[in-house]
Amino acid sequence: MIGQTTPKTVVAKPGDGIYVLLRKNGLDPTKYYKEFIQLNKKNISKRNGLYIGRKYTLPLNRDAIATEINASTDTIKTKPSPLADSTSQAEEPPKDLKPAEVTPPKPEVITEPLFGKKLEDVTVESEELKGAIYYLISGHGGPDPGALAKQGSKQIAEDEYAYDVNLRLARKLLAKGAEVYIIIRDPNDGIRDERVLKIDYDEVNYPKKRIPRSQRLRLRQRTETVNSLFLKNGKGYQRLVVTHVDSRSVGEVIDVFFYHHHKSKKGKRLAKSLQDTFKQKYARYQPNRKYAGTVASRSSLYVIKNTLPAMVYIELGNLKNSKDQKRILDFENREALAKWISEGLIADFGKG
Repeated sequence: MIGQTTPKTVVAKPGDGIYVLLRKNGLDPTKYYKEFIQLNKKNISKRNGLYIGRKYTLPLNRDAIATEINASTDTIKTKPSPLADSTSQAEEPPKDLKPAEVTPPKPEVITEPLFGKKLEDVTVESEELKGAIYYLISGHGGPDPGALAKQGSKQIAEDEYAYDVNLRLARKLLAKGAEVYIIIRDPNDGIRDERVLKIDYDEVNYPKKRIPRSQRLRLRQRTETVNSLFLKNGKGYQRLVVTHVDSRSVGEVIDVFFYHHHKSKKGKRLAKSLQDTFKQKYARYQPNRKYAGTVASRSSLYVIKNTLPAMVYIELGNLKNSKDQKRILDFENREALAKWISEGLIADFGKG
């Protein structure tokens, strides 16, 4: 006889979600997803996420048990029905009887109005970043547009382009199962595909706080917001990403580069993961041009110096240089920047 099977327990690792964990252990998520949640409901987040390092009970693999029983017919015999005689044939099932169809759970959809009407619904495509929390700050905003430059006869501003890249990045992180806080927010811009993004001054600080005119008060406000959320969310993988567009002399071309706090090993690792991703992308898409983006510590900057999460500060390019402008004026390039940054963040999260 085959004894009763003891439920198996496994420990969640970085990148594990319910789907991933079930598949890794030979279980079909479409069959065992709800049962897994029932078995572990006290140990799962509100969004059905797993906590890294905790133990989870797996459902019994009924398919495997059935296979094992069928393979043991030499010791387990099927008893004949008392209503059947030795010459009767097994009753055939009705011809119109169809096997039960298993309906896979619908993918989770997150609605974020900040992305604009066309893109506000985000389908969670995977659980690669389940358990990760990101705080995204785009530089300047509100009364401060940041660096200004000319595109033809029109004026362009740093904060509009940094914000657009930030929104695109946020959407990609949500699609991978991360929890995302957009700290600097514009209620009506959304993700935009125009080359020249209209300058406005209605950005607010999370959740709906007016941004002060004083630079020091602005920086203190966003820093305190991030620190408060960080402490509220407790332990776990939490990272801050700050996005700017640099302003240098018109003739200076710069590649995307990264800063981190000089005492933060996690921040340095995060910056290096991003730099490595950009190196790989340049080698693939621009093989004749060497990537020169750097990683450095810059603890004199207020946000780097005073925020609690491990963080990276990204400079996307020189707003005043015509070649660098191409990197941010074309929406497809802004989309690519967001994609590459997201891939660098995923690589870092995979390191634990």
